[in-house]
Amino acid sequence: MTGSNLSIATWNINSVRLRIDQVAKVLTEQAPDVLCLQEIKVAEHLFPHDAFEALGYAHRAIHGQKGYHGVATVSKVPFTEFSRHDWQDNGEARHVGVELHGKGQGMILENVYIPAGGDVADREVNPKFGQKLDFLERMTRWADKIDRPTLLVGDFNIAPLECDVYDHKALLKVVSHTPIEVETLGKLADAHGWVDLGRKHIPAPERNYSWWSYRSYWRQKDQGRRLDHMWASPDLAAQSVSHRFVEETRKWEQPSDHVPLITEFAL
Repeated sequence: MTGSNLSIATWNINSVRLRIDQVAKVLTEQAPDVLCLQEIKVAEHLFPHDAFEALGYAHRAIHGQKGYHGVATVSKVPFTEFSRHDWQDNGEARHVGVELHGKGQGMILENVYIPAGGDVADREVNPKFGQKLDFLERMTRWADKIDRPTLLVGDFNIAPLECDVYDHKALLKVVSHTPIEVETLGKLADAHGWVDLGRKHIPAPERNYSWWSYRSYWRQKDQGRRLDHMWASPDLAAQSVSHRFVEETRKWEQPSDHVPLITEFAL
């Protein structure tokens, strides 16, 4: 990696304290400038700051809560916290935004953990599904007003394309791949003209999964879904030079069910 390139990673870690050694391994081996974590499952005062400090990630923005949800952005590059939105309108810690200084100067980096939405794709029967759709609609109104080069990353809990899941027909009624979710996410994409970097660099229908359930024989059957995303403002997207997913983490002992994604920008 050349010195002028900026690399940004995103990873649903499914408990940062439980998997801090795995985070350290990824940061050591992949060396992103910035890492956005979701589902940290910890309040800010109990976040493992020392481990990140030791690895050179001196800049941290944490929006956490006890036991559930939570997001954190850690960085070698200086930043200032920019925003915290409650798009679910219920106080859950699901978003933090920062503005980069130095390398990547002026870039806004929005780290989001969109709700999973429960098991039944019907807001009448399952209020969590309605909350997920409402969250996306609030984000869409927000995205409509963005006027800065922005990178939106995180666990979106939706696999939008037919090739983003192992079996499109089998998953049409399964939360994360239903037509209403895909349509709602599409409106968010259109609100700012976001460029999906995962598919800019790994074009459909190439395999590009980021999540495999704990419940299935995912390794033998490769029952993956692309639930994690990195979306860029059009002008920023033009500067992205590579994108990869670090699939080996899913095979580690007691892994997260998600794997990290990393995009490099030539700025």
